[in-house]
Amino acid sequence: MSKLTKNQKIALEKYDSAKLYNMSEACRLVKELTYTKFDASVEIAVSLGVDPRKANQMVRGVVTLPNGTGKETSVLVLCTPDKENEAKEAGADYVGLDEYIDKIKGGWTDVDVIICTPSVMAKVGAIGRILGPRGLMPNPKTGTVTMDVASAVREVKAGKIDFKVDKTGIVHAAIGKVSFTAEQIFQNALEFLNVIVKLKPQALKGTYIKSISLCSTMSPGVKVDVKTFSAAE
Repeated sequence: MSKLTKNQKIALEKYDSAKLYNMSEACRLVKELTYTKFDASVEIAVSLGVDPRKANQMVRGVVTLPNGTGKETSVLVLCTPDKENEAKEAGADYVGLDEYIDKIKGGWTDVDVIICTPSVMAKVGAIGRILGPRGLMPNPKTGTVTMDVASAVREVKAGKIDFKVDKTGIVHAAIGKVSFTAEQIFQNALEFLNVIVKLKPQALKGTYIKSISLCSTMSPGVKVDVKTFSAAE
Protein backbone atom coordinates (compact mmCIF):
# COMPACT_ATOMS: atom_id res chain seq x y z
CA MET A 1 0.00 0.00 0.00
CA SER A 2 1.45 3.38 -1.01
CA LYS A 3 2.25 5.93 1.68
CA LEU A 4 -0.17 8.83 2.03
CA THR A 5 1.14 12.26 1.13
CA LYS A 6 0.80 15.23 3.46
CA ASN A 7 -2.08 16.64 1.38
CA GLN A 8 -3.87 13.29 1.38
CA LYS A 9 -3.63 13.06 5.16
CA ILE A 10 -5.01 16.60 5.56
CA ALA A 11 -7.90 15.83 3.22
CA LEU A 12 -8.81 12.58 4.97
CA GLU A 13 -8.90 14.34 8.35
CA LYS A 14 -11.95 16.26 7.05
CA TYR A 15 -13.79 13.08 6.17
CA ASP A 16 -15.57 10.37 8.15
CA SER A 17 -16.12 7.23 6.07
CA ALA A 18 -18.94 6.07 8.36
CA LYS A 19 -20.88 9.33 8.29
CA LEU A 20 -23.85 10.13 6.09
CA TYR A 21 -23.49 13.62 4.62
CA ASN A 22 -26.16 15.80 3.09
CA MET A 23 -25.88 16.24 -0.66
CA SER A 24 -24.43 19.74 -0.46
CA GLU A 25 -21.69 18.64 1.98
CA ALA A 26 -20.91 15.57 -0.13
CA CYS A 27 -20.42 17.68 -3.27
CA ARG A 28 -17.98 19.92 -1.40
CA LEU A 29 -16.12 17.01 0.19
CA VAL A 30 -15.65 15.07 -3.03
CA LYS A 31 -13.62 18.01 -4.34
CA GLU A 32 -11.49 18.23 -1.20
CA LEU A 33 -10.77 14.49 -1.14
CA THR A 34 -9.32 14.41 -4.65
CA TYR A 35 -5.56 14.04 -4.84
CA THR A 36 -5.06 13.49 -8.58
CA LYS A 37 -3.06 16.00 -10.61
CA PHE A 38 -5.49 15.64 -13.52
CA ASP A 39 -9.09 16.86 -13.67
CA ALA A 40 -10.77 13.80 -12.18
CA SER A 41 -14.31 12.75 -13.00
CA VAL A 42 -17.00 12.93 -10.31
CA GLU A 43 -19.19 9.85 -10.20
CA ILE A 44 -22.45 9.02 -8.48
CA ALA A 45 -23.57 5.54 -7.48
CA VAL A 46 -27.20 4.92 -6.54
CA SER A 47 -28.21 1.59 -5.03
CA LEU A 48 -31.81 0.75 -5.87
CA GLY A 49 -34.16 -1.73 -4.25
CA VAL A 50 -35.09 -3.27 -7.60
CA ASP A 51 -34.56 -6.72 -9.05
CA PRO A 52 -32.95 -6.07 -12.47
CA ARG A 53 -33.73 -9.66 -13.49
CA LYS A 54 -37.41 -8.69 -13.70
CA ALA A 55 -38.35 -6.76 -16.83
CA ASN A 56 -40.89 -4.65 -14.93
CA GLN A 57 -38.19 -3.46 -12.51
CA MET A 58 -35.55 -2.46 -15.04
CA VAL A 59 -34.44 1.16 -14.60
CA ARG A 60 -32.99 2.79 -17.68
CA GLY A 61 -33.12 6.35 -18.90
CA VAL A 62 -31.42 9.50 -20.11
CA VAL A 63 -30.66 12.81 -18.42
CA THR A 64 -29.25 16.09 -19.64
CA LEU A 65 -26.99 17.46 -16.94
CA PRO A 66 -27.47 21.23 -16.48
CA ASN A 67 -23.73 21.84 -16.31
CA GLY A 68 -22.65 19.15 -18.77
CA THR A 69 -20.23 16.35 -17.98
CA GLY A 70 -17.04 18.35 -18.36
CA LYS A 71 -15.93 15.79 -20.90
CA GLU A 72 -15.59 16.29 -24.65
CA THR A 73 -17.90 13.60 -26.01
CA SER A 74 -17.05 12.17 -29.42
CA VAL A 75 -20.07 11.31 -31.57
CA LEU A 76 -20.42 9.10 -34.62
CA VAL A 77 -23.54 9.49 -36.76
CA LEU A 78 -24.41 6.58 -39.04
CA CYS A 79 -26.81 7.82 -41.69
CA THR A 80 -27.63 8.09 -45.37
CA PRO A 81 -26.01 10.88 -47.44
CA ASP A 82 -29.04 13.18 -47.19
CA LYS A 83 -28.50 13.48 -43.42
CA GLU A 84 -24.73 13.93 -43.41
CA ASN A 85 -24.61 17.73 -43.60
CA GLU A 86 -27.20 18.03 -40.85
CA ALA A 87 -25.07 15.83 -38.57
CA LYS A 88 -21.83 17.66 -39.39
CA GLU A 89 -23.32 21.10 -38.80
CA ALA A 90 -24.63 19.95 -35.40
CA GLY A 91 -21.09 19.04 -34.35
CA ALA A 92 -20.79 15.29 -34.98
CA ASP A 93 -17.14 14.16 -34.97
CA TYR A 94 -17.64 11.36 -37.49
CA VAL A 95 -20.37 11.03 -40.11
CA GLY A 96 -20.94 8.28 -42.68
CA LEU A 97 -22.22 4.76 -42.99
CA ASP A 98 -20.60 1.88 -44.84
CA GLU A 99 -17.02 3.03 -44.25
CA TYR A 100 -17.62 3.25 -40.50
CA ILE A 101 -19.51 -0.04 -40.40
CA ASP A 102 -16.41 -1.64 -41.95
CA LYS A 103 -14.09 0.15 -39.50
CA ILE A 104 -16.14 -1.10 -36.55
CA LYS A 105 -16.08 -4.64 -37.95
CA GLY A 106 -12.30 -4.24 -38.01
CA GLY A 107 -12.24 -3.34 -34.31
CA TRP A 108 -12.55 0.47 -34.29
CA THR A 109 -14.82 1.79 -31.53
CA ASP A 110 -13.03 4.99 -30.58
CA VAL A 111 -16.19 7.02 -29.92
CA ASP A 112 -18.36 7.75 -26.90
CA VAL A 113 -21.80 7.77 -28.53
CA ILE A 114 -23.24 6.43 -31.78
CA ILE A 115 -26.38 7.96 -33.27
CA CYS A 116 -28.18 6.58 -36.32
CA THR A 117 -31.34 7.02 -38.34
CA PRO A 118 -34.03 4.31 -38.34
CA SER A 119 -33.40 3.54 -42.01
CA VAL A 120 -29.89 2.21 -41.34
CA MET A 121 -30.71 0.09 -38.28
CA ALA A 122 -30.50 -3.12 -40.31
CA LYS A 123 -26.85 -2.40 -41.07
CA VAL A 124 -26.15 -1.24 -37.52
CA GLY A 125 -27.79 -4.37 -36.14
CA ALA A 126 -25.20 -6.45 -37.95
CA ILE A 127 -22.50 -5.01 -35.68
CA GLY A 128 -24.61 -5.16 -32.53
CA ARG A 129 -22.46 -7.89 -31.03
CA ILE A 130 -19.53 -5.47 -31.17
CA LEU A 131 -21.36 -2.34 -30.04
CA GLY A 132 -23.59 -3.90 -27.37
CA PRO A 133 -20.88 -4.97 -24.88
CA ARG A 134 -19.27 -1.53 -25.21
CA GLY A 135 -22.51 0.34 -24.49
CA LEU A 136 -22.47 1.91 -27.95
CA MET A 137 -25.52 0.31 -29.55
CA PRO A 138 -28.03 2.99 -30.65
CA ASN A 139 -31.42 2.69 -29.00
CA PRO A 140 -34.69 4.57 -29.62
CA LYS A 141 -35.29 4.69 -25.85
CA THR A 142 -32.16 6.79 -25.34
CA GLY A 143 -32.81 9.02 -28.34
CA THR A 144 -29.88 7.67 -30.34
CA VAL A 145 -32.07 6.22 -33.10
CA THR A 146 -33.82 9.21 -34.62
CA MET A 147 -34.51 11.14 -37.80
CA ASP A 148 -33.60 14.37 -35.99
CA VAL A 149 -29.88 13.65 -35.83
CA ALA A 150 -29.00 17.33 -35.35
CA SER A 151 -30.94 17.59 -32.08
CA ALA A 152 -29.55 14.26 -30.90
CA VAL A 153 -25.96 15.36 -31.54
CA ARG A 154 -26.46 18.72 -29.81
CA GLU A 155 -28.05 17.09 -26.76
CA VAL A 156 -25.16 14.65 -26.35
CA LYS A 157 -22.61 17.42 -26.76
CA ALA A 158 -24.49 19.51 -24.16
CA GLY A 159 -24.26 16.82 -21.48
CA LYS A 160 -26.92 14.22 -22.19
CA ILE A 161 -26.03 10.82 -20.78
CA ASP A 162 -27.84 7.49 -20.64
CA PHE A 163 -27.75 5.05 -17.75
CA LYS A 164 -29.00 1.62 -16.82
CA VAL A 165 -29.16 -0.27 -13.55
CA ASP A 166 -26.58 -3.07 -13.43
CA LYS A 167 -27.18 -6.65 -12.34
CA THR A 168 -26.47 -5.75 -8.71
CA GLY A 169 -29.14 -3.03 -8.65
CA ILE A 170 -26.74 -0.09 -8.83
CA VAL A 171 -26.77 2.83 -11.26
CA HIS A 172 -23.38 4.43 -11.92
CA ALA A 173 -22.80 7.66 -13.85
CA ALA A 174 -20.15 10.34 -14.30
CA ILE A 175 -21.81 13.67 -13.50
CA GLY A 176 -18.98 16.16 -13.80
CA LYS A 177 -15.38 17.01 -13.06
CA VAL A 178 -13.54 18.02 -9.90
CA SER A 179 -12.88 21.38 -11.56
CA PHE A 180 -16.62 22.08 -11.34
CA THR A 181 -17.81 24.16 -8.41
CA ALA A 182 -19.53 22.29 -5.59
CA GLU A 183 -22.78 23.98 -6.67
CA GLN A 184 -22.41 22.70 -10.26
CA ILE A 185 -21.81 19.16 -9.01
CA PHE A 186 -24.82 19.52 -6.70
CA GLN A 187 -27.06 20.68 -9.56
CA ASN A 188 -25.98 17.80 -11.78
CA ALA A 189 -26.44 15.24 -8.99
CA LEU A 190 -29.90 16.59 -8.17
CA GLU A 191 -31.01 16.45 -11.80
CA PHE A 192 -29.73 12.88 -12.11
CA LEU A 193 -31.54 11.78 -8.95
CA ASN A 194 -34.77 13.50 -9.97
CA VAL A 195 -34.77 11.48 -13.19
CA ILE A 196 -34.07 8.28 -11.24
CA VAL A 197 -37.09 9.00 -9.03
CA LYS A 198 -39.35 9.55 -12.04
CA LEU A 199 -38.34 6.11 -13.35
CA LYS A 200 -39.43 4.25 -10.21
CA PRO A 201 -41.04 1.00 -11.40
CA GLN A 202 -44.73 0.70 -10.51
CA ALA A 203 -44.19 -2.95 -9.68
CA LEU A 204 -41.65 -2.17 -6.96
CA LYS A 205 -42.65 -2.71 -3.35
CA GLY A 206 -40.56 -1.31 -0.54
CA THR A 207 -37.60 1.08 -0.55
CA TYR A 208 -36.59 2.40 -3.96
CA ILE A 209 -33.41 4.41 -3.31
CA LYS A 210 -31.38 2.51 -0.72
CA SER A 211 -28.14 4.47 -0.77
CA ILE A 212 -26.28 7.21 -2.64
CA SER A 213 -22.56 7.89 -2.76
CA LEU A 214 -20.27 10.32 -4.57
CA CYS A 215 -16.63 9.88 -5.41
CA SER A 216 -14.00 11.15 -7.80
CA THR A 217 -11.43 9.14 -9.70
CA MET A 218 -9.19 7.35 -7.16
CA SER A 219 -10.83 9.00 -4.13
CA PRO A 220 -12.87 7.40 -1.32
CA GLY A 221 -16.63 7.41 -1.62
CA VAL A 222 -18.70 9.96 0.30
CA LYS A 223 -21.98 8.51 1.58
CA VAL A 224 -25.06 10.68 1.13
CA ASP A 225 -27.99 10.67 3.53
CA VAL A 226 -30.90 9.70 1.29
CA LYS A 227 -33.29 11.58 3.60
CA THR A 228 -31.62 14.87 2.65
CA PHE A 229 -32.61 14.31 -0.96
CA SER A 230 -36.28 15.31 -0.60
CA ALA A 231 -37.42 13.90 -3.96
CA ALA A 232 -36.35 10.43 -2.88
CA GLU A 233 -38.55 10.34 0.20
